[in-house]
Amino acid sequence: MNLRIVTLIENNQDDQKKLCFEHGFSLLIETDEKRILFDTGQSGDFIKNAKTLNQNLADLDYVIISHGHYDHSGGFKKLIDEVGIPQLIVGEEFFRPKYKTVAENEYKYNGNFFDEEYIREKGIPLKKINEDIIYLTENIILFHNFKQSNDFEKMNSKFFFKDNSSYIEDKFDDEISLGIVTEKGLVVIVGCSHVGVVNILNTISKRVNIPIYAVIGGTHLVEADEIRLQKTIDSLKNMNIQLIAVSHCTGEKGIHSISNEFNEKFLYNNTGKIIEI
Repeated sequence: MNLRIVTLIENNQDDQKKLCFEHGFSLLIETDEKRILFDTGQSGDFIKNAKTLNQNLADLDYVIISHGHYDHSGGFKKLIDEVGIPQLIVGEEFFRPKYKTVAENEYKYNGNFFDEEYIREKGIPLKKINEDIIYLTENIILFHNFKQSNDFEKMNSKFFFKDNSSYIEDKFDDEISLGIVTEKGLVVIVGCSHVGVVNILNTISKRVNIPIYAVIGGTHLVEADEIRLQKTIDSLKNMNIQLIAVSHCTGEKGIHSISNEFNEKFLYNNTGKIIEI
């Protein structure tokens, strides 16, 4: 199956310096079977970039949002206003109101700019998944409910969700990732990997008997110390992954270290990059 991925927006500027960029993430994914928008960035500027890049967003089969943070879901309402109504797929826990600590006992809202009432009012087809694995087609797979498989990927304790009047540490149960089966192996798309990119990949490996060829997206190594970063690199090497195209929350140190370790297997997946497999 042919696969084409266009990075519509992420933190880093495009090579020609013609596109918008922001702290956010959005990919347009095209296969022989389906057209998918994976995440919608922070502001909706990914739509401007899609127009500049001559990428049609009008005939999407699915919009998949990896988790309920504003930098991944923030452009969704603009997509609905400007493009139309696609089917939305999110994790079961996606609509929990999310916060982060900015000082002791001080919380800042960090979640979605829309709720389920908005979805109902707009008549948007919504699928919330609670299953471990769902096949959208024979070759397009969604993964949820990731398991911890190591002791070095610690989730950042500054993230919370609000339940009534209580703030509860967010374990990112809503996080979902996408797998696409190609002739070269499984291509895994990740949004932010809050639960740990190695945890995600190990969970996926245990659920499907398909070698992972590539991982594309945010790896949340921006705050990783040297130990975590090296153990992540060692784990990716042990998996024999052939393409590592990191973006967004990987951080400059993470990008530099992964690039040095993987050489030709590394791709700097900045705004405007096109990957074809």
